[in-house]
Amino acid sequence: MMRHSGIRTGAAGILLALMMAFSSFAGPADEIVPADAPVQAVPQAEQVQQAQAPGSPVAEVPGAGGTDPAQAAADAAAMEAWQQAQAEAQAAQQAAADAAAMAAWQQAQAEALAAQQAAEAAQAAQAAQTVQQPQTGPLQQLGTRKLDPSKPMVALTFDDGPYAKVGNQIMDCAAKYNAKVTFYVVGDRVSTYKTEVRRMVNEGHEIGNHTYSHKILTKVGAAEIRSQIEKCNQAVENVTGVRPVTVRLPGGGKNSTVLANISQPIILWNLDTMDWKHRNAATSVQKVLGSVKDGDVILMHELYPASGEAACRLIPELTARGYQLVTVSELAKYRGGLNNNKVYYSFGR
Repeated sequence: MMRHSGIRTGAAGILLALMMAFSSFAGPADEIVPADAPVQAVPQAEQVQQAQAPGSPVAEVPGAGGTDPAQAAADAAAMEAWQQAQAEAQAAQQAAADAAAMAAWQQAQAEALAAQQAAEAAQAAQAAQTVQQPQTGPLQQLGTRKLDPSKPMVALTFDDGPYAKVGNQIMDCAAKYNAKVTFYVVGDRVSTYKTEVRRMVNEGHEIGNHTYSHKILTKVGAAEIRSQIEKCNQAVENVTGVRPVTVRLPGGGKNSTVLANISQPIILWNLDTMDWKHRNAATSVQKVLGSVKDGDVILMHELYPASGEAACRLIPELTARGYQLVTVSELAKYRGGLNNNKVYYSFGR
């Protein structure tokens, strides 16, 4: 072991002597670093930086030499807090957008409903207009409807409704032939059939008063008579915006007390189909076609499907025979007019 150490020491001395000798001939040169000098760490060319979102905490990507664990933990916590804040801000922004969208939708719905109600009110008001004064010439016009007073007219009237199953069937048929009819409705049924009643007005049919609960007025006192008429008028007006012009007495029953307590014109009839009794469409059709004439007020009922079927046969057949199918008020207008507190059965010339 000592022999080997001596050999290494001798060799080192010889090498050092040679280097010193060589340096005397080489001139200025780089500093010679002793063989046993500590090695210097070569600096990293650059520390790589992580791209950051605006406003986020800066977090370095560790270089070859590593980072302080405490600093790394702080950076991680800062990043987590920033990400949480970003998520909360985004959620708040989305909630605000959703609330604004809902508010806009609710406003649009309210405006659409208001527009619909305004349109319905306008239609009801237009349908409720009284018959226009006759124009020069043979043709008279009611809204968009032209009537010729020189030709025969009849009024189909339907008591005891509304009842949508039959009433809509009648109106569907009437629309095909430019026919208008009169529905004498019972007031306490009106709120149940609002859509049908509004259709009556919107399509130019007439709604008459058939009392509020179909009481026979000859069997009640004066106060009840007035109440039955007024409550029916109000029920119709509440739904359509239109008050009935004429009254149809249940069963046609009248006496001095009834007449003294009804101020509107009272419309009865001169041609009774008796449909409430036989409830047969063919029988009703035969009854009308066998005796109809200009100015007739024809009594039918809205409650029975057979009456709806009979109406759908009568409307085209009467039209083909040259009759104009008109409301009671239209017929009265061209046949002398109406007076309050007076009873009418027909409007012949």
